Amino acid sequence: MQWPCTDPRPDPSADAAGRHRIAVLALPGVPPFELGIPSRVFGSVLDAGSRPLYEVTVCTADGAPVLSDAGFTVQPAAGPEALAAADTVIVPPTHAMPELGHGGPLPPEVTAAIAGIRPGTRLVSICTGSYVLAAAGLLDGRPATTHWHLAPEFRRAYPRVKVDEEVLFVDDGDVLTSAGVAAGVDLCLHMIRRDHGAAAANRAARMCVVPPWRDGGQAQYIDRPVPEPTVATTTATRAWALEHLGEPLSLNRLAEHARMSLRSFTRRFRDEVGMTPVQWLTAQRLELAKQLLETTDLSIDLVAHRCGFGSANSLRAHMRTAFGVSPASYRRTFHTDDLVEAGV
Repeated sequence: MQWPCTDPRPDPSADAAGRHRIAVLALPGVPPFELGIPSRVFGSVLDAGSRPLYEVTVCTADGAPVLSDAGFTVQPAAGPEALAAADTVIVPPTHAMPELGHGGPLPPEVTAAIAGIRPGTRLVSICTGSYVLAAAGLLDGRPATTHWHLAPEFRRAYPRVKVDEEVLFVDDGDVLTSAGVAAGVDLCLHMIRRDHGAAAANRAARMCVVPPWRDGGQAQYIDRPVPEPTVATTTATRAWALEHLGEPLSLNRLAEHARMSLRSFTRRFRDEVGMTPVQWLTAQRLELAKQLLETTDLSIDLVAHRCGFGSANSLRAHMRTAFGVSPASYRRTFHTDDLVEAGV
């Protein structure tokens, strides 16, 4: 997964109540599940006074109702004016524009609505909503993802887009794209984490009863032979590793815990998780570091040791590579007494 190389908290404009305004563009043939993801996930984010931090508005390109792919009509709350006023625009998929699969043009009303989006607005697609952004020329020269099954078609239709079908989402700063269906949940939680920190994203995930962070990418879902039930897995070893992140966890130690050869363990781990053991360990340690920086007053050095990075310099280097900020800067941005007192 790609991460922003800027300050983790954007500086968007907001409504009178200080909320970040999100417009969700419902197009004809929109799947109800993907359409509902932003409202459900962002609607779970509250400040210390139980006030919502996001305002989510479902709109259409011309203000008229649209027919979902489930056969019922979606009545929007607004028209294209919501796109023009938004801080973030999210585009769920559409199953009613097959021409986009061949690089065809967007309908005129959709083109006009997208043209009205203010410069600097954060643009987001869920699943094949990436086709809409690509057809509008907004993904040219940029990294992006879409549903793995459609990646070959997407490449042919939009050769200027740098497609990575192995990740759950791609964050390219002001343009973010997610893989199929439930990866839209992962991306929304990532945006909350980026805007308000790991603790806020974790609370939203608990409210939605979903994991705050999924291991690996969509490569783990690409068709491949299903292993026999007797084949060993790395699941128990991953659970054990999460309880021992502060300790040295070499590949040999992990393989020994899983009772596999080093080669078999590495291959099985990548098949199951979609990344190498080292990449996975680093991601888990960074998540723990962010939580400790947000919710405790531990020194940077102690945070580094508890997360298994060994030294503050090592933690600093990893956080700068992954998030573009130092541990101290991250703590200044997201640490609050309210979170510490609440034991979040």
